[in-house]
Amino acid sequence: MTRFGRVVLLASAIAANLLAAEPPRTLRVLFIGNSLTYVNDVPALVAAMAESAGEPAPVCRSVVAGGFSLEDHWDRGEALRAIERESWDFVVLQQGPSASEEGRTLLLRYARRFAPAIRRAGAKPALYMVWPSTSRHQDFSGVSDSYRIAAADVGGLLLPAGDAWRIVERTRPKLALYSSDGLHPTAAGSYLAAAVIYARLYGRSPLGLPARLAPRPGVPVDLPADDARALQEAAGEAAAAGGAKANVRR
Repeated sequence: MTRFGRVVLLASAIAANLLAAEPPRTLRVLFIGNSLTYVNDVPALVAAMAESAGEPAPVCRSVVAGGFSLEDHWDRGEALRAIERESWDFVVLQQGPSASEEGRTLLLRYARRFAPAIRRAGAKPALYMVWPSTSRHQDFSGVSDSYRIAAADVGGLLLPAGDAWRIVERTRPKLALYSSDGLHPTAAGSYLAAAVIYARLYGRSPLGLPARLAPRPGVPVDLPADDARALQEAAGEAAAAGGAKANVRR
């Protein structure tokens, strides 16, 4: 083969490889929840983390209302309409701690009701495990069990932020995750939850994420480097123990 022929062959092979390689995919995520999702804008933090890691900026939308359970969202109808209007990769479901028998029953019942619509939209349900209030600290195991059961029941992805919360309380007890009301997260608490969600949705380690995030829109989060590292380590540990990773179409 002549030199010219080899060059043509090489150029053809490179072009074929470029055509065959799929560009990184923009993830589309719908969050359905309450103030434990919208305080400090957890979806915007997840998006900022993904962008900082070199991922295409995800599309994150939210249907949220203070104090709402999944039953409330189902009854109001806006969340179901949001699921049906567009195609999604994940629909994140979140309600209160749900450690009680009644809370667990409602979590299971309405995750089951939302799941068929989520799958029709081309998405996978994801259960965002939260944490109990400081006055109900003994409920951590119950919260974890409720969200694990619900995720397994609908074949969904578990986002174990509550488990990461417990890890930080054990390894860095002076790092404040709760705000003054004993339930809502500080900026560090929301960073921790977002790091877990990012790790599970993208199947990537949260280690090395920036300590300062400037989500669009949203309020910048700027943590001491040591605190951010501790939160990332806890998020990574909880995410790794959370079960099967997401099968992201990239």
